[in-house]
Amino acid sequence: MQETENEILVWLPSPVGDAVLCTPALRAIRQHFKSSKITFFANPVVRGILSPGGFNDAWLEQRNGNPFAIAKIFKAHKFTHAILFKNSFSSGLAVFLARVPSRIGYSRDGRGLLLTNKLYPPKLPDGKFKPISMIDYYLAIASRLGADTANKKLELFIDQQDQENVKTKLPEVAKSQGPVIVIVPGAAAGPSKRWLSERFAQTTDWLITNYNATVVISVAPAPVEEQIAKEICDSSKVSLQGNLKHKLINLAANPLSLGELKALFSRADLVISNDTGPRHIAIALERKIISLLGPNNPAWTDFGYESEIRIIGDATCAPCDKPICEKSEHLCMQAITVEMVCDAAEKLLENSHWKQRQKCANKNS
Repeated sequence: MQETENEILVWLPSPVGDAVLCTPALRAIRQHFKSSKITFFANPVVRGILSPGGFNDAWLEQRNGNPFAIAKIFKAHKFTHAILFKNSFSSGLAVFLARVPSRIGYSRDGRGLLLTNKLYPPKLPDGKFKPISMIDYYLAIASRLGADTANKKLELFIDQQDQENVKTKLPEVAKSQGPVIVIVPGAAAGPSKRWLSERFAQTTDWLITNYNATVVISVAPAPVEEQIAKEICDSSKVSLQGNLKHKLINLAANPLSLGELKALFSRADLVISNDTGPRHIAIALERKIISLLGPNNPAWTDFGYESEIRIIGDATCAPCDKPICEKSEHLCMQAITVEMVCDAAEKLLENSHWKQRQKCANKNS
């Protein structure tokens, strides 16, 4: 695949976290194919996370999963190359039916014969996929295309208007003298990744009491996650006392757009997150973060990010990589204690920007 004026289609992975993990590969492809037109294809949520951005020239939004309908759309654009970061048979079938001449992706999910340029994911002796960093997994595709893949940094961009909107919608965050801390208690992939709601509540109590923190509960607009946020608020013992009542902000009651959510994360002094998409957003925005890992193999998201403390639930049954725990007790996530998380928070908050804000506030008071 030479650097000429190609029409390149890039089919992005659908989970938000995977889309963020794909950004080093997207950057490498953009830099390598400077004179080509690059069109991203993804669902609206992924588009919202990756916009604005400088890695593509155009967007096509995926509205359904019908490969025949998708192929018709692709055919109208006369793409010369298709790069499939999406792992599915239907994605391979769609670009094949669209007669895109060059089709690259991983040979898996039964689609090998539909590709013209195949990569093979590493496997263990038992045939299961070998756990490797998903950053490297996606970069391997960019490398096969001849791109320079030395830069593994995750990267997201923020619209200035979204920054202003957050200041208006969440004035407590903008005016906070203590650290701004975002907690992510949900996990779209399944309940096995979720730390206990009461322990999140105990952690927020400790942060508010000891650091005068402004804590934001970030949850998706889904009934399950809204219930988790409610449980944390109901279990918190200090958030509703006296002048602390505005220190715990529930985004289920104060919804933000995806762009505004990124802007909020960019203002956070610390993020405490389950192993889910917003964890990767925080890392891409270079935030300090505590990641709570249980059922999933840590190797999948081993990024070597210096401002992250990973707390891994120690259980004999972990990692199982299952979305729903099959044990009578959720041992891996129960193994993560409030004390572990608070100790990690203390380490990461020691040299944070909030202290400088506090000093400035004290001088002006």
